[in-house]
Amino acid sequence: MNGTIYLVRHATPDWSRTDLRYDIPPGPPLTPAGEEEARKLGEFLRSAGVVKLYASPLDRTARTAELAAAVAALPVVIDEQIAEWRLGEKDAEVLSRCRPCVEAALAESLEAGPIALVTHGGPIRLLLQALGLSQAAVDFYRRQFDRDNPLPPAGVWKLTQQEGALATPEMVFAPQEFKRYVPDPVPDIVYV
Repeated sequence: MNGTIYLVRHATPDWSRTDLRYDIPPGPPLTPAGEEEARKLGEFLRSAGVVKLYASPLDRTARTAELAAAVAALPVVIDEQIAEWRLGEKDAEVLSRCRPCVEAALAESLEAGPIALVTHGGPIRLLLQALGLSQAAVDFYRRQFDRDNPLPPAGVWKLTQQEGALATPEMVFAPQEFKRYVPDPVPDIVYV
């Protein structure tokens, strides 16, 4: 059996709320457009057979999970491990905090079915890099989306584990159109 998890970025928050820090609860809430993105996300999660959602405790992620879960009829568990990158936190600290949740979700998905983690763009970027996505692919996606993130609001990356090995992460959903990364072909070798 395959283990499958989906790394989900929260839907569009109200970034104009400069009175709220982005990295500690509650953080900025979703915009009305963000709430619609979260509902579309729920439709995707239902079609993907997701059985459970974990969400960061910030308002934008918890609300994204709540709205998506309502559409897909899923339980939601709030997990501090996948919270936003905190002010002053180093890459290694973010990874050491998030990685156990990803590994536990992969193990749980082997028994229960696909699991989704609703988190933030920064932690997702670090996880994708740590889980084998090429730097070229990460950079390609970061150039497409807001705030240098490797996926848009309510976007989804799929991670599949089979017989203990992870397949290359794949971006599988966005509420907007996006370009897929295609690696440059290896040039033919010409012998003289």
